[in-house]
Amino acid sequence: MGKVICFGEALIDFLQFNVQPSGPLSLNNYCQYPGGAPANASVAVSKLGGQALFLGQVGDDVFGCFLENALHTYQVDTQYLFKHPTAKTALAFVMLDDDGERSFSFYRDQSADVLFTPAQIPENIFQAEDFVHFCSNTLTTVDITQTTQAIINLAKKEKLVVSFDVNLRHNLWPQEQADITLVNKFVNQADVLKFSKSELTYLAGGNEDNYIETLLANGCQLLLVTNDGEAIQYFSQFHRGIVLPPKVNVIDTTAGGDAFSGGLLFQLSQSENWQDILQNSKKLKALVQFSVACGAHTVARAGAFPALPEYADVSDTSYL
Repeated sequence: MGKVICFGEALIDFLQFNVQPSGPLSLNNYCQYPGGAPANASVAVSKLGGQALFLGQVGDDVFGCFLENALHTYQVDTQYLFKHPTAKTALAFVMLDDDGERSFSFYRDQSADVLFTPAQIPENIFQAEDFVHFCSNTLTTVDITQTTQAIINLAKKEKLVVSFDVNLRHNLWPQEQADITLVNKFVNQADVLKFSKSELTYLAGGNEDNYIETLLANGCQLLLVTNDGEAIQYFSQFHRGIVLPPKVNVIDTTAGGDAFSGGLLFQLSQSENWQDILQNSKKLKALVQFSVACGAHTVARAGAFPALPEYADVSDTSYL
């Protein structure tokens, strides 16, 4: 059984929770939550009972200290959470519509997370049976892309499982549109892949079926496609199928996908032979169902870290 190492951004989600009238103005009220997709995934693994380590960088400021304490509170290993002496911690303002769907405004220009360098990668951080997880937000600048590639190279050298939750945020990219060629370069290096339906369409250029088959033929072990509360598709080299998510009262979709990824990685990391799951149709479907339950639990609650499930919250569902 291995630990799950999540690399990337830890940031502050300022989540809108209501609107307050002030004279002729309407003022959005925000609550400060810890967040960042890979940080969320690390907490998801830890809250379920797995071993999680977060690798990344925050600012040496009040927000960075808050994030460090939050990760530590949820028993994520923070020994390799660095603090940049001058760069600030990234911020994200999350506006919610009436259905709980999000829109984002990021404050992340030269923030501490994108200044993490290859020289900061600790020696001997990876051990046998570990899993390495990342998202596309560490591909948005040349420098952080180089760091991401260095981490993947090291993980591959140690024969670790590499998980990539594509998680495109187009407004973080220089042209406000993700670089398809660059993202696909990293897609092709992952053993476990998660796309939303829209991300899959964007990266596949509209030829989703051929894209999926090519990835599986080139070595992808498990590929998952979520679809905004509709059926989740899953593909391995041995089996494929769909899982229907439950209908829940959606409060906040922040971290729903990260909870899904965390549930998936937790189960894989707890298995003595994770590839056996992929070869067994019942085990594979149960794996996806558990991950779906984690996501459903999370979107019915506000915030990221606090909304993520503990094992008892999802172990007694009809999925298992």
